[in-house]
Amino acid sequence: MIQNKEQLQQLHEEAVKELNSYDCRILVCSGTGCIATGSNKIYEKFLEITKDAPGVTLEFAPHDEKEHLGVKKTGCQGVCELGPLVRIQKGQDVVQYVKVQLDDCAEIFEKSVLGNEVVERLLYQKGGKVCKGPDDIPFIAKQTRIVLKNCGKFDAESLREYIASGGFAALQKAMFEMTPDQVIEEVDQSGLRGRGGGGFPAGKKWIQVARQADPVHYVVCNGDEGDPGAFMDGSVMEGDPYRLIEGMMLAAYAVRAENGYIYVRAEYPNSVARLKHAIAVLEENGLLGENILGTGFNFHMHINKGAGAFVCGEGSALTASIEGSRGMPRVKPPRTVEQGLWAKPTVLNNVETYANVPEIVLKGHEWYRSIGTEGSPGTKTFSLTGSIENTGLIEVPMGTTLREIIFDIGGGLKSGAAFKAVQIGGPSGGCLTEKHLDVPLDFDSVKKYGAIVGSGGLVVMDENACMVEVARFFMGFTQRESCGKCGPCRIGTKRMLELLEKIVDGKGEMEDLEKLEDLGHFVKDRSLCGLGKSAPLPVLSTIQNFRDEYIEHIVDKKCAAHVCKSMRVYEIDPDKCKGCTKCARNCPVNAITGERKAPHVIDNSKCIKCGTCLENCAFDAVILK
Repeated sequence: MIQNKEQLQQLHEEAVKELNSYDCRILVCSGTGCIATGSNKIYEKFLEITKDAPGVTLEFAPHDEKEHLGVKKTGCQGVCELGPLVRIQKGQDVVQYVKVQLDDCAEIFEKSVLGNEVVERLLYQKGGKVCKGPDDIPFIAKQTRIVLKNCGKFDAESLREYIASGGFAALQKAMFEMTPDQVIEEVDQSGLRGRGGGGFPAGKKWIQVARQADPVHYVVCNGDEGDPGAFMDGSVMEGDPYRLIEGMMLAAYAVRAENGYIYVRAEYPNSVARLKHAIAVLEENGLLGENILGTGFNFHMHINKGAGAFVCGEGSALTASIEGSRGMPRVKPPRTVEQGLWAKPTVLNNVETYANVPEIVLKGHEWYRSIGTEGSPGTKTFSLTGSIENTGLIEVPMGTTLREIIFDIGGGLKSGAAFKAVQIGGPSGGCLTEKHLDVPLDFDSVKKYGAIVGSGGLVVMDENACMVEVARFFMGFTQRESCGKCGPCRIGTKRMLELLEKIVDGKGEMEDLEKLEDLGHFVKDRSLCGLGKSAPLPVLSTIQNFRDEYIEHIVDKKCAAHVCKSMRVYEIDPDKCKGCTKCARNCPVNAITGERKAPHVIDNSKCIKCGTCLENCAFDAVILK
């Protein structure tokens, strides 16, 4: 039980000594991506090998002559597409292994743990360059990690390792050297803006809650990360849960709250499990609960699991869901800072926002403002996905350009394809194109081009993407996720989706473009909450940047990318067709005719565009137009 700052400091010293005692640490990535590719079995295999190895121990004993080894589960190590990932750490020397399989564990243990050799075939290799350590990999080397600085380096479930890394030093500083108002001032002067999508200054929100006369205040964390392809907040919750909790404790101390709630998607079982574990460990050690560190500060943490409704990412819908009501936004004012959870003043920020706070309190606002841009200080985490060589989790200073992210960090597009667009900000964001590659990514710059930074999803698309279908996909998502409370969103998104489906089905008319734009602006201007207001952005931005593609679909009834199924036309090249009859025999609707050893013909009035003929032709005679 840690009852005062002296005991916390003593634990820090002991934890640092224990961490430094390891002769070698085997760090197995246990982020969701690596777990999906089998990292838990890799972890168990290393434990089994280590326990049976002579002359080594997993236990910390200061005077033991045996080699002290550690097998640890870490948070996301970043290069998600190359999992399972394993790091071998000896002092400051770290070897990063990728795509590790069960059969590789014994070799790694023998050569890299007991010996000092490197298993070169398991290192990151690209373009003739072999990278030994994680910081040698361009994808990681070109990042600036604040929120993610512990992910991949420490045991995600160990309080001792978090404290050894400097954890709870910010809380100690705040509680013994700063007043609540000084903590708020530090956060406010740092310029930290909410990383959940809106970009509202966090300090201003805290000030408004602190000045409310009601004696009961709440601190709530939005961990309801619902954007397709986004996994930033999930990686923080499962990779560094104590950092998130410390950030919430600092907010609670600042606004005088005694209860905090983390709202997590039920689809994030790993995050939920690690947060529950962290809360239980902190309660057991006296860092959560009553009279924390003997200061009289009381704080209790609770976890609520969401059922997956995208709309619950909106503040008032989220608090309604915690209260047990249906997750639906309400009319404002009053705002959450005035009447939030149970109609009490509430600080509501997302995971990444809270995870920034400990470093700001510890190092000061001037340090934080030295990173990023004037209007958007600090860093931003992004999940990099799509048609790109290196997919995974990144953290870069605000103001970094798309060109740097996609080509320097992401390694460019797969198979050397040409860049076409990037969907930024999830289904509520917009598309940016080649002309926007040098635009700085910050809250204010991106808005000028009809997009938002949002929570940080980046889906990269190459020349083979159909932007009309992209708009239809994201509109389909937001329309399904509409709670239905307000007419503009409930009806407007449905009508927009119908128009887009009409266009991709080859039945569009030129007047549909004008209708889409009019409806988009109507929904954007008149919807009740942020979901409805941002739902039309993918449509409006693709019409603005790829109008010719819409016209091609409407006038020429053609999809150049061959994505829209109804517009595909299959033909057989008579010069290549050998008359083997395989295509005709496999056609499900008998749309192909011809004699054996003679060129065949496709009757497009019967063709259902299934592509079976293309898949079965061994002579490349079937052409997709």
